Amino acid sequence: MSDFIVSARKYRPSTFDKIIGQDSITSTLQNAIKNNQLAQSFLFCGPRGVGKTTCARIFAREINQFNDDNNTSDFSFNIFELDAASNNLVDDIRSLTDQVRIPPQRGKYKVYIIDEVHMLSTQAFNAFLKTLEEPPPHAKFILATTEKNKIIPTILSRCQIFDFKRVGVKDISNYLSFVAKNESIKVELEALSLIANKSDGSVRDALSLFDRLVNFSDNNLTYHSVLEHLNILDYDYYFKIGDAIQKNDITTLLNVFNNILENGFDGNHFINGLASHFRDLLVSKDENTIDLLEKSDSLKLRYLEQSRLYDIQTLLRSLEICNKCDIQYKSATNKRLLVEFSLMSMSSKEYKESQKKNSKSFIVSKHKKVSKEFKKINDTVNLPVDVKLETDRIKNESEEIITSDIEIQSNIVLEQKKITEQIGKKRNHISNNNSTTTIDEQNSEPTKSKSRTISINSSISDINEQKKENKRLSIRKSLFSSDDMLKAWREMVSSVKKKGKLNLALALGYRTPILKSTSEIEILLSNSSQAELVEEEKYMLIDLLKDSLRNDEVKIITKVIDPDSKSIPYTNKDKFNKMLEDNNTIKELQSELGLDPDY
Repeated sequence: MSDFIVSARKYRPSTFDKIIGQDSITSTLQNAIKNNQLAQSFLFCGPRGVGKTTCARIFAREINQFNDDNNTSDFSFNIFELDAASNNLVDDIRSLTDQVRIPPQRGKYKVYIIDEVHMLSTQAFNAFLKTLEEPPPHAKFILATTEKNKIIPTILSRCQIFDFKRVGVKDISNYLSFVAKNESIKVELEALSLIANKSDGSVRDALSLFDRLVNFSDNNLTYHSVLEHLNILDYDYYFKIGDAIQKNDITTLLNVFNNILENGFDGNHFINGLASHFRDLLVSKDENTIDLLEKSDSLKLRYLEQSRLYDIQTLLRSLEICNKCDIQYKSATNKRLLVEFSLMSMSSKEYKESQKKNSKSFIVSKHKKVSKEFKKINDTVNLPVDVKLETDRIKNESEEIITSDIEIQSNIVLEQKKITEQIGKKRNHISNNNSTTTIDEQNSEPTKSKSRTISINSSISDINEQKKENKRLSIRKSLFSSDDMLKAWREMVSSVKKKGKLNLALALGYRTPILKSTSEIEILLSNSSQAELVEEEKYMLIDLLKDSLRNDEVKIITKVIDPDSKSIPYTNKDKFNKMLEDNNTIKELQSELGLDPDY
């Protein structure tokens, strides 16, 4: 039986091109060697298992081989590794600095790799400063650490710093697939993706986990065997929960959660996983952000399909419920009931509707209060019949409007207050006139009648004017999202095309408009010609958007990106002439074939 070598050692990269996930760093180091622009000291920092020490060893070997004519010599004697975790005293560093003075017997450089350098004591760091700042020409230092924040600034300022990043799930999955192929191990891609997710960006952890799972599954690594061994909640559970919430199926929710608990999973672990699931659905709502999902391609499709069933408000509300449940979980006496209640809250129709009602409750309460004021004034003051009918009609109209649009409701409430105050003043005026009528006015019927008629007519006139003002203020103010705006914008561009204004349609459809505020839309234009074209038809465009979005406050803001740039080719003729300028071959072909293109 041959000695077994763990995959992390067996497949340790020996050249820069085999290091995965650190392309920017490896290319920088290769160029530095090629151009002979090597710093005196380097600091490699980043998470565990991402290739810091491996990269240091390759770099140490490459800088000597590059200067060797034979390029076959072994320079391992020129590389010195020091573990700062166990050699962190001042004496250890002093011993190192004494060795640095001695030049190499073979090769050009002696390279000192100090791993876990953050473990050095403050005194050791101070003893190392002078040597690190002014080392001999033949000495290079490579410091590696997982905790850059623990290194004193005076050390950082003397090093060329390289920040290693966590390796992506896709890169780790592909590397594990390469190892499995070399070892003749049967694997499922979903299983490798799970291992990559569990390793948290560390290639070494992923390979160690891979070795353990291969032994567990007897060289046949399946998705379910990885789930069973790592005790991971399957994605299927969360997709079932997501479907049940969307269908308001509380029975399925409780049964699935009970199944999860019976399999030994903790409720808090489940609720955190569900929050991550909703976050992934939220990311999947936009195709531009779906790449943020570190999942396999098949799993991305599942997230994309389920995200279409949810609106953004529902996902945000579900995330809020998960967050509250996570906060309350530790202090809850009945933890299972807390999670079940959270699931039922996400699914309950009543809960969803209550969120909408809460936004209307303030308006409705104000409306009731104003209605009571109307009734109270009508009951206590004897108004002329015409005035009373007018006030009742205004109140009835406001009651009809209040059920249709929240924005209009707010205006109606404010206007009702103003009308109430003015009607109250008119009533007081009428009442005072009646009570202060002089004896001469009582004996003069025509004068009395005339005075009363003027008072009633002025009241009705004021109410009519107020009603007109009320209608003027009750403009359409429907709220709309960025998606609604884009849909309306596309319809507007299509309408402009149908009208034969192709240049205008091209200018409007060339770039995606931006919703700057609740009613302001900004369109980016390439040059001043486009801006003039849009300004000429601006009122027509705004009218089309107002009708589509049901909002009379819509505004279009034009912004020219490059005012000095030449005009962009709009028509087919412009495009063809532009191609002729950029490519002489097309011009020669046109001349040889005698083509006269139909623009």
